[in-house]
Amino acid sequence: MAATDSRANERLEHCSACDCETAHSVSLQIITESDGEENAAFSREPYRVSECQRCGESTAVRMNNA
Repeated sequence: MAATDSRANERLEHCSACDCETAHSVSLQIITESDGEENAAFSREPYRVSECQRCGESTAVRMNNA
């Protein structure tokens, strides 16, 4: 099994809670936007999720604004 380097997903970004540049863990997540089960399979969208490694503040930005 291959080992992963957690630093590969980190980058310096501005944190509004810390009010300075801090290391953030960045990932892409598929989030279901629909509350109903009937259309849930068609309401998944990619989001860029960034979490500050200093204070834990997390932000999610929708990547597809179609």
